[in-house]
Amino acid sequence: MPFQKCIRCGREYEEEVRYTCDCGGLLEILYDYENLREKFDLKVARKREFDLWRYEELLPVKKQVSLKEGGTPLYECNKLGKELNLNLFVKNEGANPTGSFKDRGMTVGVSKAIEFKQKAVACASTGNTSASLSAYAARGNLRAIVIIPGGKIAYGKLSQALIYGAKVIAIEGNFDDAFEKVMEISKKYKIYLLNSINPYRLEGQKTLAYEIFDQLNFIPDRIILPVGNAGNISAIWKGFKELKEIGLTDRLPKMIGIQAEGAKPIVNLFEGKDKVFTPIKNPDTVATAIRIGNPVSYEKAMAAIYDSHGFAASVTDEEILNAQKILAEKEGIFVEPASASSIAGLIKLKNKGIIMPEETVVAITTGNGLKDPDIIVKTHKDKIINVKSEDVDMTIGKMLGEI
Repeated sequence: MPFQKCIRCGREYEEEVRYTCDCGGLLEILYDYENLREKFDLKVARKREFDLWRYEELLPVKKQVSLKEGGTPLYECNKLGKELNLNLFVKNEGANPTGSFKDRGMTVGVSKAIEFKQKAVACASTGNTSASLSAYAARGNLRAIVIIPGGKIAYGKLSQALIYGAKVIAIEGNFDDAFEKVMEISKKYKIYLLNSINPYRLEGQKTLAYEIFDQLNFIPDRIILPVGNAGNISAIWKGFKELKEIGLTDRLPKMIGIQAEGAKPIVNLFEGKDKVFTPIKNPDTVATAIRIGNPVSYEKAMAAIYDSHGFAASVTDEEILNAQKILAEKEGIFVEPASASSIAGLIKLKNKGIIMPEETVVAITTGNGLKDPDIIVKTHKDKIINVKSEDVDMTIGKMLGEI
């Protein structure tokens, strides 16, 4: 049976509705790994449909609610990889049902809510979490409540939460204010909280590690990904460690977390600019999905970075938007700005010599580009050629002559 263990004091809890230890520490889900060695057979699993539930023996709940999440493509990016002198792969989480990696956590989290006989679920969100929670709640016949920072959520994501039928509450302030409020209401009204502080949700997100190993058939040198509330980097690291625990590999990747320059408390701590973790009071970045100044899972994220001998770095909004353009133009992969931070960080760290030539790197892009299209239209208006209808032929001819 799975159980919960505090990462700070080590206290253990049986399965129950709980988000933190009595000491205030975060919880993680652990298993009898000796038993899982005997129970899980990758050859048998590979005969199943390629989605998240292929690895059902390694998850803490039976499938209750699913939209066929997971099984996302892993693209070999030869053009960009050659320019960077790397073996580069992009794991495109924008291919999930609601367009982001959050679906991995929500299928497990909402399934657990049903197992716990909960009637309603809630989250604070900058966008993707609200979209995913709302979809899976609708699928599972649960009420969904979403608290968002008013005016600071991309319409592509907000529209999803609204159409799925969630009750959306916009408040003044930022994500951290919204998270504080959702924590209050979840306790007062006994609504099941599904932000990344929920350890069961992160169990779904760890399957990214399983899939990368499943698709490559080996462990890459490095995994690089955006960091917002910091649950995903720790979840993926946990997934890789579990592959080693059950005897499927004897090596582990280095984890690299990338934050935006205007929202980088983890990077500040990693670089020693802050001696203790210090939240950013007014985080600001074009990458709305990682515009978080007080990531709840920072302790888990720091452990993943240090334990894996990894790294943390920040990138500017200009670098993010440039990387978004590069990935689209060179590899045909369109991702939202937050996702492009992994590519921006990859380019930056390769140029600095931190990522070495010919390493195998998997960059995780966390959300579809259509989640946040407004910034593209704003920054690419000059690419639209406005002509009269009678001038189209001449314009095309001129363009072809330039090729």
